[in-house]
Amino acid sequence: MGYRQLTQTQRYQIHARYDLGVSQRQIGRELGIHSSTISRELRRNATAGGYDPEQAQSLSDRRRRTAWKWTKRMPSIITAVADRLREEWSPEQISGFMAPLAGVGVSHQWIYALIWDDRALGGDLWRYLRQPKRRSKHRAQAKSAGLGKIPNRVGIEHRPAEVDARLVIGHWEGDTVIQGHKQSGLVTLVERRSGYLLAARLPRISAELTQAAMVRLLKPRRGAVKTITLDNGSEFAGHVAVGKAVAAETYFCDPYCSGQRGSNENTNGLIRQYFPKGTDFRQVTDAELRKVVKKLNDRPRKRLGYRTPAQVFLGEYSGALDTAGAALIA
Repeated sequence: MGYRQLTQTQRYQIHARYDLGVSQRQIGRELGIHSSTISRELRRNATAGGYDPEQAQSLSDRRRRTAWKWTKRMPSIITAVADRLREEWSPEQISGFMAPLAGVGVSHQWIYALIWDDRALGGDLWRYLRQPKRRSKHRAQAKSAGLGKIPNRVGIEHRPAEVDARLVIGHWEGDTVIQGHKQSGLVTLVERRSGYLLAARLPRISAELTQAAMVRLLKPRRGAVKTITLDNGSEFAGHVAVGKAVAAETYFCDPYCSGQRGSNENTNGLIRQYFPKGTDFRQVTDAELRKVVKKLNDRPRKRLGYRTPAQVFLGEYSGALDTAGAALIA
């Protein structure tokens, strides 16, 4: 007789005989089960208080749920990881996203090892790794030249302290992603708590077009717009009109301090993976831009506890996600 899974009924029978002091060999003979199965069952599930058949069944069920062998799950895990890498998820995001799934867990170090093993075999997974780009100092210097062209500019030092805490949605950061010397570009708006992104194409960079695009993006969500913190580019000269349209206060970063708009700055770096420097945004369709925005909004973030920006922003805005006022850093 070989090993087989015990049933709940057999566990009750073992319990009745074990309490009477019947030997394991005798229990096995009476139930038609090998004595080693009885021994294994008692070793695994008996406690100092004795053998409880219901507890034993519960423990057995739990072990079976988590006993999906690595060799069996390897192909499906590799496929799942590869699919998400091709969606430009980072190894850390993939690891964090998969951790809560039953019976599945891989470290980001394991994913990196998979990537480099794949590359050694001629694979292309490494091409999907996100690589940070250095920001140009010349661009920052050029944009600071617009300081004198922004009427009614209010500095970030006047912004309410609550904005820094990121405890509620409604505080946005804005900037532009520009082609060359302002031939064309994007205006991007990122909600600070959730990282939720809005973006619109600018066929040319001007204060008028930027103002109109911002109002178009924010007005449908004006219930979740309280402040907007902007870069110092002259294209944001129409900020007062934008603020009035959505009942929000506007503030500007200090010169050369893009880190004061860290969420927006980081998101613009991600956008550049899809629209590298030199991209003519007049040739980019609205559908192409929407696809990229959706991809970034649906990508889990570590600081959100591996929720997505869309889940946090839309969930809290609608009231479906009751996490407002709570820290979301994992």
